[in-house]
Amino acid sequence: MQTAEFVELLAVPQAQAKNPVFDIIVEDKITIQSYCNALIAKILELKQSQFPAFIDYQFNQVKNPEVWICKLEKLLANNEAFFSSKTAMSRYNKLYFLIEKKRSELQSSSVKEPVAKTPKKFINAESEDRHFSFYEIKKQLVTCQRDEEKILLLTKEMFEYQQASIEFINQKTPMYDVQCAKEIEHIYALQKLQAAVEQTKREQNLNQLPFKKMQINCNLNQFIDIHYQFTRELFVDGKSMIDGSVNDLVAIIVNSYVDKDGKDISPETVKTILTPSRTEKRPKPHKRIDIDKML
Repeated sequence: MQTAEFVELLAVPQAQAKNPVFDIIVEDKITIQSYCNALIAKILELKQSQFPAFIDYQFNQVKNPEVWICKLEKLLANNEAFFSSKTAMSRYNKLYFLIEKKRSELQSSSVKEPVAKTPKKFINAESEDRHFSFYEIKKQLVTCQRDEEKILLLTKEMFEYQQASIEFINQKTPMYDVQCAKEIEHIYALQKLQAAVEQTKREQNLNQLPFKKMQINCNLNQFIDIHYQFTRELFVDGKSMIDGSVNDLVAIIVNSYVDKDGKDISPETVKTILTPSRTEKRPKPHKRIDIDKML
């Protein structure tokens, strides 16, 4: 269970509950974790028809309802997996609808600074109660952190438009519900593409054989000097036996081996030994493993 940082943890033991149906019940010490666990349990326990009364009851208990409702929304988002079944998802959507409704009520009841009027050219349609502007909805979508929140907002707007008594339609803009539907399709298409990319990455990782670093039991400069010989001194048909960049070779050695003491190998050390001008860092002639003599 992932938590949300509720500021007010109003919970009581069962024996002290004034309203056992709507009180958050926590028998042990009240913590963020225990409160969130009990809140999710309560949501899964209540009937959907009880959700409005439950939220109203909690609003009357807390000092700052707007903060509480925001944390409830965050808690739901963090624990979406608990609502994966069809029945539970219905609860999830119902709660989100109520959260948006409550937030609108709170905002309308508080004093707000004047909001800049939307230019007429950005209004798709108007009804008696409100106007519909996909231009405004696109701005709201930017503030949504999750695709599910975007889809929920777009679906709600689409249904409201289809059920409204439209008095004016801007002929220069697309139909509002059509734009909402296309945006939902766009989100799903991106999700599908992202899932395909992630699946490809997983399959690529599965094709790689698992391994752990091998230990070098000779001196490190001797071992790296062998690679130096393959890349700088030994040739086949005019090409070095191992052909590639120094950085790639450094990465292979560092990622594949540990030194004779079992310690990780420094990339800077490997690069220094592989540098042609740093002969003093490579083995003395009598200690060098001469690969050319072995071939």
